[in-house]
Amino acid sequence: MALRGPRRGAPVSPPVARRAHCRRASRRDSLPVVNSFRKTLSFEVPERMGFVNITPDVEAALRESGVREGLCLVNAMHITASVFVNDDEPGLIEDYRRWLEWLAPFDASPERYHHNRTGEDNGDAHHKRQVMGREVVVAVSEGRLDFGPWEQIFYGEFDGRRRKRVLIKIIGE
Repeated sequence: MALRGPRRGAPVSPPVARRAHCRRASRRDSLPVVNSFRKTLSFEVPERMGFVNITPDVEAALRESGVREGLCLVNAMHITASVFVNDDEPGLIEDYRRWLEWLAPFDASPERYHHNRTGEDNGDAHHKRQVMGREVVVAVSEGRLDFGPWEQIFYGEFDGRRRKRVLIKIIGE
């Protein structure tokens, strides 16, 4: 049975839930202080496509932030680059390179990628980024990135040879 408010048909929350919400909101002295930390990393990958393990950089930013419990967002700030989590195994990195080139091969001509009709030559890089993803969010527990046994954070570059940035945003207590 749905509860209805004073106006006909208007749903309302059950009174208990509303009181609980108000009670929490009014107890400001017991709420944890949430800190926010922002840092950017810069990269200039000399090849058109390359992968960089940025885990040590993210761990250093986490130490600098002082956050012990929270979340760490790491995202590429460019539409032809990626941030992802996987194993730091050279064969896997080479597999990514070959697989992405098979999925979206470099071709500067406007026949393959309509994007290249704008005068660009990086239509493939946009597709590669879409496949690999824009960002990762990693839990922070006891002042450390809360990874599985082999997880590492990578920056993937798909249209290199110029300076690009990665954002690290850490929030927590």
